[in-house]
Amino acid sequence: MANALQRDLMQLVKAAEDAASRRPRTWAQTYHLMPPVGWLNDPNGLYQKDGVFHAYFQYAPFDVEGGVKMWGHSTSPDLVSWTYEGCVLFPDEPFDCHGVYSGSALVLDDHVSMFYTGNVKLPDGNGAYDYIHTGREGNTVVVDTADGETFGEKRLLLTNADYPSDLSCHVRDPKVWRADAPCGTYLMVQGARRRGMAEGAVCSADSALASPSPRHELFVRCHGASCECDAGEVLVFASDDLTTWRLQNRIQSSERFGFMWECPDYFELAGLQVLSFSPQGLLGGDWEHRNVYQSGYVPVAGDICGRYELGTFHLWDAGFDFYAPQTFEAEDGRRILMGWMGMPDDATYGNDPTLAEGWQHCFTVPRELTAGKEGVVLQRPVREVASLRGQAHEAVGELHLDTMPAACDIVLEDVGDEIHVVLGEELELFADSDSDEGCTRFVMRFRDAGRDAAGCGRAERWERVGAVRSVRMLVDTSSVEVFVNDGELVMSTRWYPQCRSCAIMVPGARIACWELNANA
Repeated sequence: MANALQRDLMQLVKAAEDAASRRPRTWAQTYHLMPPVGWLNDPNGLYQKDGVFHAYFQYAPFDVEGGVKMWGHSTSPDLVSWTYEGCVLFPDEPFDCHGVYSGSALVLDDHVSMFYTGNVKLPDGNGAYDYIHTGREGNTVVVDTADGETFGEKRLLLTNADYPSDLSCHVRDPKVWRADAPCGTYLMVQGARRRGMAEGAVCSADSALASPSPRHELFVRCHGASCECDAGEVLVFASDDLTTWRLQNRIQSSERFGFMWECPDYFELAGLQVLSFSPQGLLGGDWEHRNVYQSGYVPVAGDICGRYELGTFHLWDAGFDFYAPQTFEAEDGRRILMGWMGMPDDATYGNDPTLAEGWQHCFTVPRELTAGKEGVVLQRPVREVASLRGQAHEAVGELHLDTMPAACDIVLEDVGDEIHVVLGEELELFADSDSDEGCTRFVMRFRDAGRDAAGCGRAERWERVGAVRSVRMLVDTSSVEVFVNDGELVMSTRWYPQCRSCAIMVPGARIACWELNANA
């Protein structure tokens, strides 16, 4: 039975959604999951049951710039047509009163258990709390549902007192799965921030920056300190009954790798053990030409409950807009990833056109994961995207369209040394030979970085690649996702073009551009 606060919140959310439904949305996506109003961020509670895909999301319906978080819910029969089902989890208990934060779903025989972080910020009348090391509760909560819509009573599982004493207040984002491991029937990973040096000490990670970059200055402004020495890690818990949880391990890097590891995930692909997380606070070197925060994965050797070794960190997505991904296993055995097509704490670019329409952000297209060579995970758009294909434009070497479909699937095969793609006269994709480093860079660049241009402040991202063999571009009304070499490299961005042309010049390559007819 809903409590009084939940009933009031339900009415307020419905009123906001009803008002939004009467407003036009020029930049609404066609086959990407997006919010009915307000703000969307992390994907939560992803699962498939009885053939239906369920995706929950961090949802702030009252404030397009964020605000108190709830869980919205959408369903799909095919991962490419989504139906919004409503807001289902509200911050209505003392242990989650400042936000129903991120979490995951565990499908059981007759119900689904949802695990999430209940966020609480204690009242502070004299400014003593920084809400990082003091004044915050990160509570682990579980709640069950039989149908994905109606939820039972929330149960508090873990509080700050149950986490290691050297951690900050930032422990969150439980991901739970059935393991049948020696340490327990079920395992859970959570992201954590370990307290670092005493205040005023010099952090080697930051002192390596002889002259702080604009990105570093942004990082300092976001976190209110000139030196950030906390360290990220992942906690591993085990349970036999989903109620009593025991800390089994603390997964850490041999050298400090950012100050917080958010949204952890663990899974296996054809024997490859993969730990996914979103590290915050990576500075210097290659991180200077990337986003303010990253999302990626490492291969794991050994046992995450015991002795382990972490491999090389790989980015999930090297574009402008990608964070906080989560994976789930579909009923046919596929491992599918979905990410938030957004970026926290970066004011240098934005989504002004959708802000004006009263909404912000969307999810990426769901991606099938497979094991590649040398610990690399390949990402490909789910095969269901092909079911949307309609009319095709095909060519060899060059393709020019004065009017490109607002939603389309562009595939380049047998790509050689030269590739140059211009979408909407603004977004460029090309391979650039770097003579200084003796390598090839794949570049995503907006010609005009102005906030009123197609990129809305976005400028350039690039990554080193070997030979470019194939490129696939999924274009939607206000997003582009690029998959290079069958998903060895992926780059995503929001975009707001004033025209829908395309110019593709790839000598000798086979080119196909299919119109995508979503929700048909």
